[in-house]
Amino acid sequence: MSDMKALYLLVPLAPLAGAILAGLFGKQIGRAGAHVVTILGVAIAFVASLFIYQDVAAGNTFNGTIYTWMQAGGIDFEVGFQIDSLTVMMMLVVTFVSLMVHIYTIGYMSQDPGYQRFFSYISLFTFSMLMLVMSNNFVQLFFGWEAVGLVSYLLIGFWSNRPTAIYANLKAFLVNRVGDFGFLLGIGLVAAYAGSLDYATVFGKASQLAGMTETATGWPLITAICIGLFIGAMGKSAQFPLHVWLPDSMEGPTPISALIHAATMVTAGIFMVSRMSPLFELSDTALSFIIVVGAITTLFMALIAIVQTDIKRVVAYSTLSQLGYMTMALGASAYSVAIFHLMTHAFFKAVLFLGAGSVIIAMHHEQDMRKMGGLRKYMPITYLTVLIGAIANAGLPPFAGFFSKDSIIMAVQASQIPGAGFAYLCALAAVFVGGLYSFRLVFFAFHGKERFRDAHHDDHGHDAHHDAHGHHGAHEPHESPKVVTVPLILLSIPAIASGWLIGSFLYGSWFGNAIHIADAHAGMAQMKASFHGIFGMMAHGVVTLPFWLALAGAGTAWFLYIKRPDLPAVLREKFALPVRILENKYGLDDFNQWFFANGACGVGRGLWKAGDQTLIDGVAVNGSARLVGWFASVVRLIQSGHIYQYAFSMIIGVFVLLTLWMNRA
Repeated sequence: MSDMKALYLLVPLAPLAGAILAGLFGKQIGRAGAHVVTILGVAIAFVASLFIYQDVAAGNTFNGTIYTWMQAGGIDFEVGFQIDSLTVMMMLVVTFVSLMVHIYTIGYMSQDPGYQRFFSYISLFTFSMLMLVMSNNFVQLFFGWEAVGLVSYLLIGFWSNRPTAIYANLKAFLVNRVGDFGFLLGIGLVAAYAGSLDYATVFGKASQLAGMTETATGWPLITAICIGLFIGAMGKSAQFPLHVWLPDSMEGPTPISALIHAATMVTAGIFMVSRMSPLFELSDTALSFIIVVGAITTLFMALIAIVQTDIKRVVAYSTLSQLGYMTMALGASAYSVAIFHLMTHAFFKAVLFLGAGSVIIAMHHEQDMRKMGGLRKYMPITYLTVLIGAIANAGLPPFAGFFSKDSIIMAVQASQIPGAGFAYLCALAAVFVGGLYSFRLVFFAFHGKERFRDAHHDDHGHDAHHDAHGHHGAHEPHESPKVVTVPLILLSIPAIASGWLIGSFLYGSWFGNAIHIADAHAGMAQMKASFHGIFGMMAHGVVTLPFWLALAGAGTAWFLYIKRPDLPAVLREKFALPVRILENKYGLDDFNQWFFANGACGVGRGLWKAGDQTLIDGVAVNGSARLVGWFASVVRLIQSGHIYQYAFSMIIGVFVLLTLWMNRA
């Protein structure tokens, strides 16, 4: 076991070592040295994760403390690992996708002056996520949780010469702090009532916690804990209404878009709720809240994707919708299905993000799909991989997304949790919209007229906004270098085939005790009874409503962007109001700006005027000075230096004393 402990430590520490070397000694080791040490660190972590996977598959697990750094109030603050089937699956996904992103970054960031710094950041990001998923206690979980948030701030604002990037990273940081406030409250309640921050100890007391009430509010304690923890997940996994940071985070370089939004930061909330399943299973109220929030996010974020023209923002809103699917699965007590979709989504969404980045490279960092078109013949490898990602994202068989997305819809349909009916309708509608926006991206960017030949640079700096590398002028698109296309090809393989593992992951014994489902929530048991292998699932899938809705969405995209490319403009004009609502993202950003930003400025201005200027400066500082000055001016009148005035004052004083004495007598 000591050898395995060393292997466990190697997984997070290898990327950390690469991050330190590239960050502190980037100038000394050069650009090549920076990418070598960071890629080597993540590759070591991936290989070590493979060995750990084999060990876990053989039936071995680990839950223990590595280091105790503080004891306070009877609570231990520790660094520890919990290695089981859930953990090792996350480790493999994180390290593999991160490795592909690291390799891809060599080509994408080749001319960027912050090359070494970027590699240091993404390697540090990988370390933070690994510490999060490997933790066996709430303290380490919170450390990893906040660390990925901090590094994401650095990465989203990496191009700090762009005001939009600075705004985006500040927005992401602040919105996540809102979620983290609820997360910290949930952890605080756990510490206060369970007397421990160790997962196993807390889970062992789950039934006791379920019988308690929170003293200040009278709420059922387990519901308060679960909703607090889930509010943290709403911020990190970008659920409505705390989703607003994720689309703006596209201002960061494309590799980090793939890393944050495919396999790491946004999936942290999904993983956390799955890890906490012994707690969440005891609160139907929390599960109902989760399934409704997931349903709203799934449908309403998918609708925004169909009006986006920035290729990365289409994929970003797709990510929001897919995260909503995962959240619905959590609310339906189908935790293994949520994690399964997390895995398949990590692969096909990484393909879409990196494929979009390949297009952006070819277009000299132009992101507007209205200035693309006809790229299929210039970029055949990128086109094929993006098509694979789009099919998987739409949920069409036999690609990975079909198996995980259909499983979520079945789990929601089978759920008896309040709100499941609403979630099922939202899921069905989102399937059609998902097929539409997925294939809209493919047809709009890769088919049709070569609009990039007609593209012109406006006088408002549009291209400067997108181009961090100084490319300007006319150009002929071309396929990206192998350092970009090889990671795309390698990620496309699991985007096709990872869904075929559904039998062992969902209906076998893989997750074992890592995920707990209460006997009252029998949806997964019903799904297991009706599962007859992947071919049986595909045969059944093609006669169900979700398949035909996805196909209808894809067919609609073909009709609008291939058959009748004139129709989208007509439809936009005819449905101007709903289009404007979608383009304005339901006005949530405007509301946040008015209520929080302007409101906070108004409150701050009022506090400044009333508190700082009037109370502190006017009363406390200047007022006290004026009081002393007035008192001095009064005292000065009786300190004249004239003897007769002093004598007269003494006579008056004696007269007053005699009067008082006589009255008392």
